[in-house]
Amino acid sequence: MISVAAELADMHPQTLRMYEARGLIEPKRSPKGTRLYSHEDVERLRRIQEMTAQLGMNLAGVERVFELEGQLQSMAAKVAALERRAAQLKAEVQRLEQLRRELRAELVPYERGGELVRVSDLQKLAFRVHRRRGDRPDSGKI
Repeated sequence: MISVAAELADMHPQTLRMYEARGLIEPKRSPKGTRLYSHEDVERLRRIQEMTAQLGMNLAGVERVFELEGQLQSMAAKVAALERRAAQLKAEVQRLEQLRRELRAELVPYERGGELVRVSDLQKLAFRVHRRRGDRPDSGKI
């Protein structure tokens, strides 16, 4: 409730209402409309008080700090997402490079100036060797 949050943040309840009106804090509401402050809300109130009392900032400056912090968090999330995507793409490139090396190892020239064929396809081809009469199989002639 507002009185408890004000006491925890060491400020007057009217100050909390003013901060809410400026959009610096957005407490949840009960079904009957009572303001409900979380621990995060109280910490935010303490930060506001620290910036105004100790650092001498006005509320416009506090609003700007929170806005910039939000932008920073958003950018950090985008950077993290981009880094994850870059890692995925790097892994895919490595996989494709490995596949290219494997396929390249399977390619052999079929005949001079001819097309490249896979070793596995070459093994499927049936070659017939015709011998002339009188040639012996062990004579070295084909």
